[in-house]
Amino acid sequence: MRQRVAQHLLMARMAGAGELRFNALAVKQQAVAFGLQLALFGGELRLLPLAFARLGRFDLRLDFLALPTARHDPIVYCKTRMHSLLLLVTLASAQNAPAPSMEETARLQKLVASSPRLPLRATRIELKNAPPIDYVSSAVVDRKGLVYLFQRGDQADPVMVITSDGLVKRSFAKGLYKIPHSIRIDPQGNLWTVDSQISVVHKFTLQGKKLLEINVGGIPANPRSNFCGTTDITFGPGGRLFISDGYCNARVLEYTADGKLVREWGKPGTGPGEFKLPHGITIDTENVLYVADRENGRIQRFDTNGKFLGLWDHLGKTFALTAVGKNELWIGTQPRTSPNGKDGWIMKIDRSTGKILGYVESEGTHSMNLNAAGEPIVGARPDKIFWFRAER
Repeated sequence: MRQRVAQHLLMARMAGAGELRFNALAVKQQAVAFGLQLALFGGELRLLPLAFARLGRFDLRLDFLALPTARHDPIVYCKTRMHSLLLLVTLASAQNAPAPSMEETARLQKLVASSPRLPLRATRIELKNAPPIDYVSSAVVDRKGLVYLFQRGDQADPVMVITSDGLVKRSFAKGLYKIPHSIRIDPQGNLWTVDSQISVVHKFTLQGKKLLEINVGGIPANPRSNFCGTTDITFGPGGRLFISDGYCNARVLEYTADGKLVREWGKPGTGPGEFKLPHGITIDTENVLYVADRENGRIQRFDTNGKFLGLWDHLGKTFALTAVGKNELWIGTQPRTSPNGKDGWIMKIDRSTGKILGYVESEGTHSMNLNAAGEPIVGARPDKIFWFRAER
């Protein structure tokens, strides 16, 4: 779809502790003011949430403030002078998907409130003998109950293997990643990792021996941010691999078990089979693929050849999903109007209908896997690991 794009300069001024208020200059006077959270990191300023405003027939979308060391899916850049920020943002035509609204959020919250609460309690796993870590973007549990963390700090190995009570058993894969994003274990018991900057997928034994490397590629020469690559992986019949590629691209790729490209599908947009940041992917026992079309606020379904089967657009901004059992789809989601990583839920969904079977509140679920007992294990900012244990 062709979209009309106009660029406007916004001036932001400090409005109070932890807040910024934006008023459009050189834009129509009916521009609304809206608030953003402000975070300070070593003297640097980073804007964490998304913000939207309706300007006439334009939808104004302000994504993230990108700084050289930012790890928050940066999109736009800024200059700082005293208490002012100059931000260059994009005004996209209202032909695009509707901007998130508080009415949409209210409908989602009402739907959640009418659903059963899952008997799960978030328990933080404290590491006992580990160097400092950074954000655990993803975690997965093997058949023996060991937890494999995929973390972004430079003082510890990217892959850390721990017990459920936080004791570090081993670690590996140092120097292989730029931005660790997703970690999964395939049905044969192999470990797979996905990097969202260099768009490389690695396969390991659970002990850390490297078995395969897939260079997905497709990164533009001058990417708009460090986040420009693959996001997740899932495992189909006969060793088929399905990889979501969502930051600079908008596609799903299929590979053979030995890393040969078979096909790809998807493009930017809001129609069936089109994506706006496919952030997660999973497959069920009927070989239906589910893709978290994050910024479009929906989950799309496909067969293993890429045929569109349908979508759900009532479950918010989905980051993570994992299909388990005969009819369960677990997702990590939140309102589209909330800052990423805030005000979210882990939900159990009926795969045949999209109905919420249960939910539990979450600090933010970037990626999610379950242990053998069906209990989610997730990471949360800045360096937390949560095990959602069944209440007994």
